[in-house]
Amino acid sequence: MKRLFIKSLLATLAVTAMGTATAQDIKDRTIKFGTVGNDGHPSVVGMKKFKEAVEAKSGGKIKVQLFVNGTLGSDQATLSAVKGGTVEMAVMNSGILASEVKALEVFDFPFLFSNEKEADVIVDGPIGQKMHAALADKGIVGLSYWELGFRSITNGKRAINKVEDLAGLKLRVIPNPINVDWVKALGANPTPLPFPEVYAALEQGAIDGQENPVSVIATSKFYEVQKFLTLTNHQYNPQSVIFSKKVWDGLSADEKKIIDDSADIAVKAQREAARSTVAANLDVLKKNGMTITSLPAAEVVKLREKMKPVIEKHSIAVGATVADVQAELAKLRK
Repeated sequence: MKRLFIKSLLATLAVTAMGTATAQDIKDRTIKFGTVGNDGHPSVVGMKKFKEAVEAKSGGKIKVQLFVNGTLGSDQATLSAVKGGTVEMAVMNSGILASEVKALEVFDFPFLFSNEKEADVIVDGPIGQKMHAALADKGIVGLSYWELGFRSITNGKRAINKVEDLAGLKLRVIPNPINVDWVKALGANPTPLPFPEVYAALEQGAIDGQENPVSVIATSKFYEVQKFLTLTNHQYNPQSVIFSKKVWDGLSADEKKIIDDSADIAVKAQREAARSTVAANLDVLKKNGMTITSLPAAEVVKLREKMKPVIEKHSIAVGATVADVQAELAKLRK
């Protein structure tokens, strides 16, 4: 027992000594970390966990300053700032990064994933890692994937009980081609808007509705300006945690490891928050007067059919990544 104690003590001293040595490679610095998500959203839970891990691992030398609720601007503006090095970090819907690496558009394909487990296998495996690695040529370091979740549709005009009820609605979409196309395929009118502008557009009646995961709808208080929620689960979105390559290339190996490891540590807390709060957020929406419905099974089939031409069109544009994802999913579903 005494020998075991001495061994343990020596190991602890070795780790401490190693930590002291590498501390010389950690400079005092502040990382600006931005999101369009509101405080209380699961992405912010992940950001807080990341901040806690980085500051602990660096002995307080590296500080993380969080910017939530779109205070740094839209996702597109923040992405530009990350590439330019004026903002070190951001977390955003992975599909937004298709403007940099086309393969990432696959994460906006309707009805791609049946459940979160399938998504985890793809993003955490070779396919997801390859897509993040491709961002380096665009001035972006892909650190890890968090979860935005399954998207549903809200509007202020009527309950959606069948696919035809969507016709004519003016729906806000993420500003990219595939989202414009699937809304058109449903007979609705797509209105691309940066996320920070959505609440005001709904309030002013410039748009009739929007589509987002339940967590976004609740934490953004869309229930104040929307009456109806239809649980369509028509898309699943991961989120990419990204870092400015311009800044990254100036970090020491120890600093890079602290940041990379901390982003991975935050994955578990963030995904758990995203998945465990769905029911509670639905209760928030109900209590605040939203009428919540689900499409009958036959209508979901119809919805999928209307999406197929959009998927086929964009599969050609995205290329081999689509086949790779579909092949991996086919293995999982056996």
